[in-house]
Amino acid sequence: MSELTSSTFCNYIGGRWLPSASGKTIENRNPAHTDDLIGRFPDSSADEAHQAIDAAARAFDAWRMTPAPKRAEILFRAAELLVARKEPFARDMTREMGKVLAETRGDVQEAIDMTYFLAAEGRRQYGQTVPSELRDKFAMSIRQPLGVCAIITPWNFPMAIPSWKMIPALVCGNSVVFKPSELTPLSAHNFVTVLEEAGVPAGVVNMVTGGPEIGERLTVDERVSVVSFTGSTAVGRLVNQNAAPHVKKVHLEMGGKNAIMVMDDAALDLALEGCLWGGFGTTGQRCTAASRVIVHERVHDRFVDAFVARAAALRVGDGLHPTTEMGPSIGQKQLEKVMSYVSIGQQEGATLACGGHRLTEGALAKGFFHEPTVFTDVKPEMRIAREEIFGPVVSIINVRSLDEAIRVTNDVAYGLSASIYTQDINRAFRAMRDVYTGIFYVNAPTIGAEVHLPFGGTKATGNGHREAGTAALDVFSDWKSVYVDFSGKLQRAQIDTV
Repeated sequence: MSELTSSTFCNYIGGRWLPSASGKTIENRNPAHTDDLIGRFPDSSADEAHQAIDAAARAFDAWRMTPAPKRAEILFRAAELLVARKEPFARDMTREMGKVLAETRGDVQEAIDMTYFLAAEGRRQYGQTVPSELRDKFAMSIRQPLGVCAIITPWNFPMAIPSWKMIPALVCGNSVVFKPSELTPLSAHNFVTVLEEAGVPAGVVNMVTGGPEIGERLTVDERVSVVSFTGSTAVGRLVNQNAAPHVKKVHLEMGGKNAIMVMDDAALDLALEGCLWGGFGTTGQRCTAASRVIVHERVHDRFVDAFVARAAALRVGDGLHPTTEMGPSIGQKQLEKVMSYVSIGQQEGATLACGGHRLTEGALAKGFFHEPTVFTDVKPEMRIAREEIFGPVVSIINVRSLDEAIRVTNDVAYGLSASIYTQDINRAFRAMRDVYTGIFYVNAPTIGAEVHLPFGGTKATGNGHREAGTAALDVFSDWKSVYVDFSGKLQRAQIDTV
């Protein structure tokens, strides 16, 4: 799409598509071809975020009173629309954020899966019934919605992650104000369009695009009951600080520095494939990316030789091309961050085994492409082994034993995902027990979570909440314990039970 034919898009507030009130817009450009202008999106003000909160607050009561199975029917229709539009939505996503088409199809599929799965919770959302301590008294618990939910999402999974947050919020009976990343607003627009067409009532879902002042308003407004944020640790801390004075429920999903442990008894070909996919899938731009590979000394040299050769041979290019295996970084800022960490690794004394440079030849000249990069001779205390890079850079660390591998895996600030390649079930279960992460894999890479299990991490990765699975309902609902005394007299629990 050329600049002459590109579209200007709108916010979605109170069931209406509204242009930027100020007339200011943000250009959305293809990171593989920066002269490809995808569209212009509102560079909204805090006032527009305020209007969206107004609309969500007005819509909340009617939506919470809509029977949960009816809410579920609407969301099921949204899943059906996503199925029908999977291919064009995937192509839009590759064009706006760069990852290869197979991966963006997977991103849309995850939104489909999540929407189907959580729509079914409209007929569940189970509570508990328990025996009372007293005669003629009934005791139970039920879920209740919270109100207006602020949803703030990143650019790397621009349809999957919004679905993880918005669908459980909606099925629980909440209304939503959605701020997508300003780098991937088209996928957000596509997702909200589907919810609108499926029949979500006006004001229940609102979307405002723009920069940090939108997120700030959403976190400080007293009418917002829940803030669910996925992004960097630095921004997540600001979200927490802004929300704290109002005692909002805050869900944070932040960084990761994930490790794959390759033991001396591992099926090396399988481990090699897993480490390539874990390290360079989505150009390393995943919170679950395997940016550390911890290899037992007995297989270290053999593994490194094969891994470096395979990484160097990965085909980098436009994600829409069928032969491309790795796309661009999302933008100039992220590319510069990757390049700065390459310099840091070299300065720290690690060996640059392959890659390390920006790609600028031919068709790659107008995109944000970087070579798949592997460092060897990496020490656990090096910054490249401890800090999240969010790019196609993998550090290989040599260890002598499983115990050392576990210590190195745990010795970072984050605790999102880890994995082990081994044929020894005893080793696998020891690692499963002793690695302190929210997600763990055996004989698979650190990426590939499924929608029906909780997703999230420990330590600096998050603040204890989880998304996906039925655990997502806990972020967007509160428990209410209900006691019905039909004895016709005063009964005092813990007193009259004696």
